[in-house]
Amino acid sequence: MSSWKSLLLRLGEKCPEYAGNADFKDQIEACYSAVRRELEHSGDDIFPFLLQCAEQLPHKIPLYGTLVGLLNLENEEFVAKLVENAQINLQDALETGKCNRIRILMRFLTVLMCSKVIQPSALVVIFECLLSSAATTVDEEKGIPSWQARADFYITCILSCLPWGGAELVEQVPEEIERVMVGVEAYLSIRKRVSDAGFSVFEDIEETNNAVNEKDFLEDLWSRVQDLSSRGWKLDSVPRPHLSFEAQLVAGKSHDLAPVSCPEQPGPSGVLSGIAFGRQKHEAELKYPQRIRRLNIFPSNKTEDIQLIDRFVVEEYLLDVLLFLNGCRKECTSYMVGLPVPFRYEYLMAETIFSQLLLLPQPPFKPTYYTLVIIDLCKALPGAFPAVVAGAVRALFDKIADLDMDCRTRLILWFSHHLSNFQFIWPWEEWAHVLDLPKWAPQRVFVQEVLEREVRLSYWDKIKQSIENTPALEELLPPRGGPQFKYSAEDGTDPTERALSVELKDMVKGRKSAREMISWVEENVFPAHGFDITLRVVVQTLLDIGSKSFTHLITVLERYGQVIAKICTDDDQQVKLISEVSSYWQNSAQMTAISIDRMMSYRLISNLAIVRWVFSSSNLDRFHVSDSPWEILRNAVSKTYNRISDLRKEISSLERSVVLAEEAASRARDQLDSAESKLSIMDGEPVLGENPVRIKRLKSYAEKAKEEEVSVRESLEAKEALLARAVDEIKVLILSLYKGFLTALAEPLNDAFRDGTLRPSGQADEMNIDLEDSSVMDLDKDDGGRPKKSHPNGSRERNGYNLDGKQQWCLSTLGYLKAFTRQYASEIWQNIENLDAEVLTEDAHPLFRKAIYCGLRRPLDE
Repeated sequence: MSSWKSLLLRLGEKCPEYAGNADFKDQIEACYSAVRRELEHSGDDIFPFLLQCAEQLPHKIPLYGTLVGLLNLENEEFVAKLVENAQINLQDALETGKCNRIRILMRFLTVLMCSKVIQPSALVVIFECLLSSAATTVDEEKGIPSWQARADFYITCILSCLPWGGAELVEQVPEEIERVMVGVEAYLSIRKRVSDAGFSVFEDIEETNNAVNEKDFLEDLWSRVQDLSSRGWKLDSVPRPHLSFEAQLVAGKSHDLAPVSCPEQPGPSGVLSGIAFGRQKHEAELKYPQRIRRLNIFPSNKTEDIQLIDRFVVEEYLLDVLLFLNGCRKECTSYMVGLPVPFRYEYLMAETIFSQLLLLPQPPFKPTYYTLVIIDLCKALPGAFPAVVAGAVRALFDKIADLDMDCRTRLILWFSHHLSNFQFIWPWEEWAHVLDLPKWAPQRVFVQEVLEREVRLSYWDKIKQSIENTPALEELLPPRGGPQFKYSAEDGTDPTERALSVELKDMVKGRKSAREMISWVEENVFPAHGFDITLRVVVQTLLDIGSKSFTHLITVLERYGQVIAKICTDDDQQVKLISEVSSYWQNSAQMTAISIDRMMSYRLISNLAIVRWVFSSSNLDRFHVSDSPWEILRNAVSKTYNRISDLRKEISSLERSVVLAEEAASRARDQLDSAESKLSIMDGEPVLGENPVRIKRLKSYAEKAKEEEVSVRESLEAKEALLARAVDEIKVLILSLYKGFLTALAEPLNDAFRDGTLRPSGQADEMNIDLEDSSVMDLDKDDGGRPKKSHPNGSRERNGYNLDGKQQWCLSTLGYLKAFTRQYASEIWQNIENLDAEVLTEDAHPLFRKAIYCGLRRPLDE
């Protein structure tokens, strides 16, 4: 890497490139000298690289802005080109809806204004453009209020620029910025407050009521900016290196910044039906998502020295590093621990990372990424961060009953993975009290599921050894041992079935084909013994042959899956097949899930059969004490949904390919027509057309181009046909899934919560709780700053648990219902009319309806 590139990339870091000097002023001067020398020879390389650094290392933007300001003194043309490209990139980002790029480029332009590179009035024009678009969007008559998410995002971009340039704007253009602030306040008065109901990590006991009184994210940011304004725009988290060069920068020329324009409204204005409004609102929230939902898991005294606006800025830094360095673990960790702030922020860093890991409906990146980041931070800050992470785990464990079911699953997966990287060491004695709780108590289930996941990542004896200080917890370990093969011993097994199993094994050892095995089943087994014995013998035997490893299982299914498919031809028979698989792997939830998942991949089991099996009587009593049936159901729905997502991506790619193929074919045809239309002289006579050899070649090109166009079109038509079938499949799956939930929940909900709220029968005077109110989010504090539990959900106390099994079963199942709804909301909105007609009828329990509506962010009064 060139020296000037290294200096640009490492600007602001204590590194060898700057001889270990961490002073910003010295570093900027050194970088400026190096870049200035290269401008004449490498100017075309420098400005895109500099712009890329500013966009992808945004926590260093004040340093890059100051550097550009100094370069402006030396080479105005270079800086003018850079400003023009920044404006072009911003316009492109606005048109394509690239949220992160819009936000970062606006911050960069704000810092350039501070360095006298652009006029403050030009920046205000951009603010007013976004403000005008936002106000129009939420206008009931002229706009499309369902797209408020985009309008809110634009206002968030404006407000988030002010920590970096508010002081300069107030000093240089006070009237203009005041006009913007008044406009923002007016916008906040006409928009609708956004409720996090259904998307909160912690479910709030007073969520329905608090949604009216609590500030949402944008209102909270506005209050932080107002607080910053009242303190003279002074904050600690944003470095201001341009002040060290102010005497020089004022001599620079401020460049013109071309105005930007916001995209047109995404549709015609007017009143929409409830469903149409909900679909558009969901689409808008997918395209302009809320970046963070704060997770306050530590006592306030851990971060009380950090001002509100400083907390926002540090969160921005951390989220940007996680976003732009997601493929570089070491660099990500290095930047996260070395942010340009003068205060400690380990607790805030942990809360921010966990907020992303537990973000609903899904985290920006795969959960494994956050696991690796936390591991690397523990190694980078061994004296501080491990204790912070342990404190976060304890805080979340204390409130595990209040945790959203999806977040609870993610926390289990993260914690088990995290411990596997630290020799499974944890003070389990702190949680030994869970053994005194009912088997359905959330804390007990959490410990049980963590231990089960640890066994998957290691082996049973190792995990038993890790809890040797609390041997009683061995009760929560999963069963030890391998598969339960019914024909492994002569005692207790039918000799006829055992003989058939041995014969089948011999056929496999003799490498008999699947067709020969099918003939044997149809001629010798099925007529004499019937379906149940045939299924049991074939499935038990083939699974036993494939039980040695995952590879063995795949090999068996590939070779002899046709035998199973021939036996199980409908959903009823496939349900029995799944039960047989579950029986064989009853001691291994992992292998049960893997086997069923592989069988679904080979089309031996349908997703509808899996739904029916999960909601069968054999599984209902496990809904609140084990994640195993839910894991299998998640895999089935996810596989179906992913198939549709993949097909849509392939179709989108093929549509672009069709356009390119059409253009290529048209060009080839035009070239051929042009050549054929020309006159040429052959043997002294005028002949229509050019050289026959060239025409022949052009004809060949045109034919190939046409064939390519036809081939791509056929591929597109085939994929569209597959997508149509897949859409029909998921439509049926969604209806089956929700009917399963409806049937399973109907009687228990009426028994446990017959008045339509989460107020257990017989405790109506003591409790007044509804679906979203299954827990406490904002905890009271005792004198020591520790959280104090209130008594939701059947008077749950800090050291006690008073919900009965049926109440907890209902809460857990409703939680999973909401999680499925939230995760697959895009497909559910496409089929909402069917759900309204067949599932969400007047007879549906209010809590069942509320769980679905919260997952869709659909108004309850619709």
